[in-house]
Amino acid sequence: MGRAYKVVVTGSFNAGKSAFISAVSDIPVVSTERRITDTLAKVKETTTVAMDYGQTTVGGCLFHLYGTPGQDRFNFMWDILSREMDGLLVLVDSTDRPSFTVVRRLLRRLRRGRRVPLLVVATKQDGRRALSPEEIAAALRIEPADIVVPCDPRRKSSAKKVLQRLLTYLE
Repeated sequence: MGRAYKVVVTGSFNAGKSAFISAVSDIPVVSTERRITDTLAKVKETTTVAMDYGQTTVGGCLFHLYGTPGQDRFNFMWDILSREMDGLLVLVDSTDRPSFTVVRRLLRRLRRGRRVPLLVVATKQDGRRALSPEEIAAALRIEPADIVVPCDPRRKSSAKKVLQRLLTYLE
């Protein structure tokens, strides 16, 4: 077996973080999903309140995947989970332009003082009025633009492709 990597999977509320980890994990996912009791319940029924954890092997390397909560009230977990991370995946809902503000803040916070390989993962590419990965890169002012990659986080093969791409930056 190759190296083991700690990868943080983060992003705004409803971007697909839990779906990504659930789809790609080779073990049962440790989940802290709880029922939503505020106005966000109109969007979906449950949300992550602490973290999701899963693992998978890609290219002979073991990936420990730590998913963060997406709601601001749980943002203290971002710093806890990102300690000693080897890689960062920031999921972006391609159809939710207002969430880009949260994504910019996440990028600044989690990369501050660190040089860690990063991919921005464009989810919901099949949605109405979805921005392309190139448009997302421009909107987020990300250089180089090719670190923004499309993904259907519900599909294991799509999530694995993202991890294969991240592995090229980790090795």
